[in-house]
Amino acid sequence: MSTKKKIAYLGPPGTFCEEALDKFIKDINQIEKVPCPTVVEVIKSVDRGEVYAGLVPLENSIEGLVNITQDILTFESEVKIIGEIIIPVKHSLIGKKKIRFDKIKKVISHPHATAQCRNFLTTNLKGAEIIAANSTAEAVKILKKEDDDIAAIGTKIAAKIYNLEIIESDIEDNNDNKTRFVFLGNSLQQKTGKDKTSIVCFLKEDKPGSLYNILKEFARRDINLTCLESRPAKKDLGDYVFIMDLDGHLHDKNIFEAIEALRKSVYLVKILGSYPKWIESNMK
Repeated sequence: MSTKKKIAYLGPPGTFCEEALDKFIKDINQIEKVPCPTVVEVIKSVDRGEVYAGLVPLENSIEGLVNITQDILTFESEVKIIGEIIIPVKHSLIGKKKIRFDKIKKVISHPHATAQCRNFLTTNLKGAEIIAANSTAEAVKILKKEDDDIAAIGTKIAAKIYNLEIIESDIEDNNDNKTRFVFLGNSLQQKTGKDKTSIVCFLKEDKPGSLYNILKEFARRDINLTCLESRPAKKDLGDYVFIMDLDGHLHDKNIFEAIEALRKSVYLVKILGSYPKWIESNMK
């Protein structure tokens, strides 16, 4: 029986998610990679205890939050963020063979990838139909069965895996394009001294000063917020939850006290995780 720890990730093989996993794990031979077709299935496989951990995209430097990831973590799952990794994102236009841009009728990819290549697409492929896929690697895999005039946006490694051609490299609009991936598990991580805490605040009611009352608890304790986002609360139109990343660990005195103070003024504070902050030097 295999003693390798199973780690689920957004598949199929050749996604940026797999690339992040390979770069994060020091000894890749000690784990069993489990590709899942959707972000939801990755998270649910962790929830069900079928895998040791899962890895999903959470945030992009250009497009912001990956909404499906954040919504499942906020509303439908009790898994915890146990780690993070940030990697640069380089997109390629891939085809069954190298053809001219004006011969391409359709482009398949994940919506975030097509959004990150908007300038390239509008300049070079104005008439091409854009088709959504669950991941960039799925788009490349689908391409194997399509006609020669269909292209996909994906990774160079995916093109190699599926024996396809790179039509154009580095087509992303921003050279500093990066994606933050998070590892998910079922436990809170211990303090390391360089940590981050992610929380969601559910309001009792929408009224003037609601966000101010949340933020002041962090400001008065000199706690740095590295991310502040809002998402619909899945109730009435205009109801939102606030998602925050804080510098520090839940077991730090100032973080603990701020969250306890918040519990008195909001309906619910959900802890998404306290975990080691990603440091670029950690990259293999």
